[in-house]
Amino acid sequence: MTAFPEQLKSCGVVGAGGAGFPTYVKAQSEVEFLLANGAECEPLLHKDYELMKHSAAGIVEGAKLMRSATRARHVRFGIKEKNAAAVEAIGEHLDGAGMDTVLLGDFYPSGDEYELVQIATGRLIPPAGLPLAVGCVVNNVETLFNVARAADGHPVTHKFLSVSGAVRQPESFWAPVGTSFREVVARAGGATVPDFGFFVSGIMMGKLSFDLDDVVTKTTCGLIVLPRDHYLIVRKDRPQESMNRIGKSACDQCSYCTEFCPRYLLGYDVQPHKVMRSLGFTASGSALWNQSAELCCACGLCTLYACPEDLFPKEACDQAKGDLRAAGIRYVQKHEPRVHPMKEFRRVPLAMLRRRLKVEEYESETPYDPGEMQPASVRILLKQHAGQTASPLVKAGDRVHREQKIADVGAGELGAAIHASIDGTVRAVNDTAIEIAA
Repeated sequence: MTAFPEQLKSCGVVGAGGAGFPTYVKAQSEVEFLLANGAECEPLLHKDYELMKHSAAGIVEGAKLMRSATRARHVRFGIKEKNAAAVEAIGEHLDGAGMDTVLLGDFYPSGDEYELVQIATGRLIPPAGLPLAVGCVVNNVETLFNVARAADGHPVTHKFLSVSGAVRQPESFWAPVGTSFREVVARAGGATVPDFGFFVSGIMMGKLSFDLDDVVTKTTCGLIVLPRDHYLIVRKDRPQESMNRIGKSACDQCSYCTEFCPRYLLGYDVQPHKVMRSLGFTASGSALWNQSAELCCACGLCTLYACPEDLFPKEACDQAKGDLRAAGIRYVQKHEPRVHPMKEFRRVPLAMLRRRLKVEEYESETPYDPGEMQPASVRILLKQHAGQTASPLVKAGDRVHREQKIADVGAGELGAAIHASIDGTVRAVNDTAIEIAA
C-alpha cells in the first residue's frame, strides 16, 4: 500500500454518507472520473449542503488529493441546482483543470451512486457492479473533507450532522463520534413533543429508533425527530410478519412499485411487484419471484411513495435478498442495462415526496452552528465501517487524548482505525465499544 492510502487507513477515513466503505481502497484505484457526491436527496436532511457552504475549500482539496491518487482525468461535483449557495462555494475553489460541477434536479434518489454515475458520465454500472467497473470512484463530500484533514495528519473524530423535524432549533453541527443521540437532540433545543421517535440518517433509507442512548458513528448523517404517532413511525414500526400478512392479502399486482423504481428505470431487473408474489406463494415459486429483488438498492420509494395501498414492497425485497443468500442463490442479470424511455418523466420531486410522507411541515433550513459539543462521555463503536471490526488498543483506566488511535484492524484486513473523539479516561472496553469519560 502506498503512503497516501495508508495515511487514510490510519486516520480512519471511511465513506461518510453510506455504508462506511474504507476510503483508502478507493484511493488505490486508477479511474477516469472522480465523482463528488453532494446530491443529498433524503427528505429533511441538509448537512451536506451546509458543509459545502462553509467548508468548500477543504472539500475541493480532498477531491484534488483523491484525483492525484487515482489519476482521474475528470473531477465532477454532483450538486442540486437549487442549492445555488453550495454550487457557488464549491465553484470558487475549482482549478479548471478537468474539475467542474454537474447540476442535478431536486428529485429522489439523485444521490444514489448508480444515478449519479449515469447523469455525470452517461455510463451505466454493470448489474450488481461498482462504479469502478465504468472508470469511476464516488465519494461523499464530507468524506473528501476528511481526506483533506487526514493529509494534514488529523484522523476522523467528529461527524457532521443535521437535526431536523420536531425539534425547537433545527441545525447542523459537528459532534464527537460516540456522542449519545440524547445529547444530539438536546443540542437542537430538544423535541417539541413529549413522545417521539427518530430516523437515523434518513427517512427513506435510514433506521427508525427510539433509543436515545444509541450513539453517533462515522456514517451517521443526522436525526429526523417525529411525533410517536406520526404516519411514518407507525408504518415503519410494524413487525415484518404484519407487513407480509398485509401484502399477501392486499397486493393487486398493479406494478406501480416497479414502474417508479429508480433502478428499474435505469435498466436493471428489479421488479418489486413480482417479489410481492412470493408472499402468497411461499411453498412454490417464492425463490423464482425473490430473484427480482437481487438488484434492489433499498431506496424505499416503492413502499413510501409508489404503492397506492400503502404496502411494503421494499421490506419484501429486503427479506427476499436474505432468503436468497440463505439458499445460496444469486441472480445474475443476463442483459445489459438500458435506460427506460420514461425514466425522465417518472422522477419523484422532493416536494411531492415530502407531501406523500406527511413531513412538509417539518421542512426547514438547518443552519450551521460552529459551537463545539463537549459530551461528558462517549461510547465509540468498534464496527463503524465495512470490513473487519477494529480491535481495541487501550484498556479500562487508560488516559487518552483526542485523535489518539484507540482501535485498529490488522495490516492486511479491510477496515479502518478508530480514534478517541475527546480527552479523557477509558471507562470500559468490550467486544463492541470503548467508553471514554471526559
